[in-house]
Amino acid sequence: MTGSALQVLVIGKGAREHALAWQLSRARSVKHVFVFPGNAGTHEVAASNGTAGISAFEGASSSEYHDLAKRAKDIGIGLVVVGPDDDVVNAIEESFRKVGVSCFAPSREAAELEGSKVFAKEFMNKFGIPTAHHGSFDNLEAASAYVRHVFTDKDHRIVIKADGLAAGKGLVLPETPEEALEDLRSIMSDGKFSTAGSSVVIEEYMDGYEISILTFSDGKTFFSLPPGQDHKRILEGNKGPNTGGMGVYSPVPMVTPDVLQKIDEVILKPTFDALAKKGELPIMFRFNSAVNSPTRPSFLWPAVHWSHGHQIGP
Repeated sequence: MTGSALQVLVIGKGAREHALAWQLSRARSVKHVFVFPGNAGTHEVAASNGTAGISAFEGASSSEYHDLAKRAKDIGIGLVVVGPDDDVVNAIEESFRKVGVSCFAPSREAAELEGSKVFAKEFMNKFGIPTAHHGSFDNLEAASAYVRHVFTDKDHRIVIKADGLAAGKGLVLPETPEEALEDLRSIMSDGKFSTAGSSVVIEEYMDGYEISILTFSDGKTFFSLPPGQDHKRILEGNKGPNTGGMGVYSPVPMVTPDVLQKIDEVILKPTFDALAKKGELPIMFRFNSAVNSPTRPSFLWPAVHWSHGHQIGP
């Protein structure tokens, strides 16, 4: 990167944003990092040993996106990095783009691929990207009838996913038809996941292991980092309800070069080809993939970040 050092604003208050702020502060191209709203671990970290300082972002008249964008413009923020999924899907990027501040986040339209599992499944079906067999429903009665039909095979297990964002917790794994029907009522009628559960995806349960792959692209070529494995259940032994993530490790020894090549061929390349046809230029994309055989990896769900403008280097 050329030119003067950047002031960077990180949006979020969790461990993810703490890690982002800390790493950004170590880049020579960054002179200061602000965090909003931040937490006790991100506020008032003084510059030292060649690293930039980190401090709270203050002075905006409210937490509304347009007010944050105006304040960012006023104090010379050169780049905004967005952590929370909700802010990404709610199009925070638009507010910063309107005032001319680069924002590492997708547009409202592009974010739908992450924000709606129904939309993501339609995308995969349209472009021939392998994924679990599934049905999508916005009606409790139809969803319940589908569950009863699926469970006529006693060995058939399903996964129920709330369509929208639910802090990584919008997935249930019923063991019986009765559990599945109760889960549907809880999600679609009782509002267990608020409006995120107004529609659901019901899909086959896939044996095997799950991995996440971070992939960077310029819209024509792509490059992936080593795969990681996220552990979302709250208890040991993969037990208990899902959380936003109890921890992740990388690399994953069970993932062979042959498996990664197959993921490139049947998931990554078709996805980026499809996005190119739609006119999107993704910079970073996270693929959650289930591998139940070395020759049949399947795309579970995506997370996306688009950005244009700045390169942050060491």
